[in-house]
Amino acid sequence: MLKSARTKAAKDPEGRMPLVEHLRELRNRLVKSLLAIVPLLIVAMFYAKDIGEFITEPLPICRTDAELAEAREAGERCATLSQMGLTSPFTTYVKVALLTAVVTAAPVWLYQFWAFLAPGLHRSEKKYALSTVAFGTPLFLTGAALAHWLLPHAIPVLLGFSLDGSTNLVTVDDMIDISVKLVLAFGLAFQLPLVLILLNLGGVLSGKRMLGWWRAMVMCISVFAAMVTPTDPLSMLVLAVPITVLYFGATGFALINDRRRAASDPDADLDDDEASELDLTPETVSAGPLLPEQSDGSPAPRRGGFDDAT
Repeated sequence: MLKSARTKAAKDPEGRMPLVEHLRELRNRLVKSLLAIVPLLIVAMFYAKDIGEFITEPLPICRTDAELAEAREAGERCATLSQMGLTSPFTTYVKVALLTAVVTAAPVWLYQFWAFLAPGLHRSEKKYALSTVAFGTPLFLTGAALAHWLLPHAIPVLLGFSLDGSTNLVTVDDMIDISVKLVLAFGLAFQLPLVLILLNLGGVLSGKRMLGWWRAMVMCISVFAAMVTPTDPLSMLVLAVPITVLYFGATGFALINDRRRAASDPDADLDDDEASELDLTPETVSAGPLLPEQSDGSPAPRRGGFDDAT
């Protein structure tokens, strides 16, 4: 009876629980996430070769000496796809399947992460968190699709730096690494406007301040794009231009939200220890209610020579 009473005990409405309970819940969330990833990993093992070919598709491959000679005559560069060592094919096979399973199971482990944090959030914070998942996922997928589109245009530029007469040997691991890094860089960079909007909704960052930062932000975005993309202007512009547009879009949203907040609450921009301005404009004061009177309007008779007040 004591055990059943503990299991049926009402949860704290504010999500408070002992440290051991937090650790137990974290363990349960991790187990549920792994239960979603492991079956997908088994399924992905059967299609890992096809997925690997899809990842390495942007690489221009010369399979024969004749294709290599034709590419050199045309002034183009191509590479030979290789796998080094006896265990490399198997480890690459498992690596591709694992990445596929983790990405495919993202809705499950993202929900488990959200469910672990949700009890400690306020109602407004939960609403913002759900909005973050709703808008953040399309933004990340857009960045990932843009990165996949960029790879076939960026790889020939990188191969163009090769010395004349040299043969480019590109391993499958290298292609997987550069693809994953570029997809993550583009996907996470597309989350910048969402982070700025959340900071504005939380009252941390104002739209006016974001607008004042536009020169520094454009410079930082350009430097970031140059660092994470291959060394060619096209790649940098493909990443920098959309993020800059999204930044100004987030700034416009913040300005509109600040104006709406100021209209509904004029003292919203004041600090906690700052006094608001007093309105000293004179106003007409209406007459107060009269004392109890008789029906004819004459004063009420006193009781024993004294009225009710004395």
